[in-house]
Amino acid sequence: MTPSTASSSAPRVAIVGGGIMGTSIAYFLARQGVACDVFEASPVLGGLAGPLTLPDGVEVDRYYHAILSSDRFLTGICEELGIADQLRFAETRTAFFMGQGLHTMNSLVEFLTFKPLSPLGRIRLGLTIATAQLYRDWRKLETVDVKDWLRKLGGRRLFDRLWGKMLAAKFDGLPERIPATWMWSRLVRMKSTRDGANQREKAGHLIGGYATLLKAMAGRIEQAGGTIRLSAPIERIAIEGGRTTGVVVGGTLHRYASVVLTMQGPVAARLMPDADPAYRARLTDVPYLGIVCPLMVLDRPLTGTWTVNIADTSIPFTGVIETTSYLDPSFVGGHHLVYIPKYTAPGSRWLSASDDEIRSAWYEALGRIVPGFSPAWVRHFLVHRERYVEPLHRIGAPPRPDVTTPVDGLYLATTAQIYPALTNGESVTRHAATVATLVAGAHAASTPLAAAPIAPASMELVH
Repeated sequence: MTPSTASSSAPRVAIVGGGIMGTSIAYFLARQGVACDVFEASPVLGGLAGPLTLPDGVEVDRYYHAILSSDRFLTGICEELGIADQLRFAETRTAFFMGQGLHTMNSLVEFLTFKPLSPLGRIRLGLTIATAQLYRDWRKLETVDVKDWLRKLGGRRLFDRLWGKMLAAKFDGLPERIPATWMWSRLVRMKSTRDGANQREKAGHLIGGYATLLKAMAGRIEQAGGTIRLSAPIERIAIEGGRTTGVVVGGTLHRYASVVLTMQGPVAARLMPDADPAYRARLTDVPYLGIVCPLMVLDRPLTGTWTVNIADTSIPFTGVIETTSYLDPSFVGGHHLVYIPKYTAPGSRWLSASDDEIRSAWYEALGRIVPGFSPAWVRHFLVHRERYVEPLHRIGAPPRPDVTTPVDGLYLATTAQIYPALTNGESVTRHAATVATLVAGAHAASTPLAAAPIAPASMELVH
């Protein structure tokens, strides 16, 4: 069926996907005078960074997120939007579950007395972390297997005792052909959370979660003449003669000078059936980790620790993240929020497991991690699943997809392009700014801009 057509007198850009990537791109385009329409399939902005309303009406982040004091680009956006006064930072703690016990490592004293490792193991762990900080050119690590790199730095015994089990928990089994850049980027970011002479770890959040940021951005987008269209799933990208002509929504073709897709490669490929088949196959071939992530809403703290890293292959999940260890429970209705993710390889049985099966397995494991844990503490146990969460970059894999595509006027902004940075709010907003600058330049060259710019910010637009 041929779609009907809706048109607008002013040249505009369509942003497909209202997650933090898409909303940020629209915001940065608005700063440059480009009006955008953001199409989001769900009834709220945010995607993986979006909000969840609990049964009692309290709004919380659906998945766990943290803002670090070193996230200067993201905090700069908050200042520009006038929401920096909503930022809160607090000292946090990290622990490891290994050797059938929970062990903290938050100070030099705790490091030196870390029971699961021998004195030599502790020295090798310290040298591994310190050596990682010395690498400045991550490209030297792209062809080095992460397992080989960690064994070389810390020895086989430390790898078997700690790193190997943590990698297995993260990748749903010991990974193959994952470059050392994966661990390097995490060790560098971990160091960035430590501040002051005592090197205590700090993390933070926005009051109201990322929804506070997204709402503020949406206001600026609309101020610049753009729109936010919720519950508006895109059916396909319209392509004629090698160029995009717009997006089809509800059987209607909405014409746009440019379209930016902001989703994972396999999803983007399904939305452009008329694009070059070889290009679509490249997008589909990008592997992703998925996630099964229960949010456990408690009436009390669980461990008081921000992150419990799992180094025990008998535990079914990847970690325990207690966000109310740095987020005052008064901001989330007096609840204590604990996210218990399981990252999943393609085809993992946990993606299709029932909520009851997950609850039973998680409760059993929590009883081992936190002696005395009782399901009576749990107010809500809400299971969320996503098939495409973290792109897997393998040694020798084809190049990551570019922002520009073979279709004129069509752009792709995806977390696969952020490598080797981690896919957090800081790196996603930085990448969004870079994408917006590229799109705005091409848009200005091909069409007259009709939207009035909003006040620019004095922020460095670099990736």
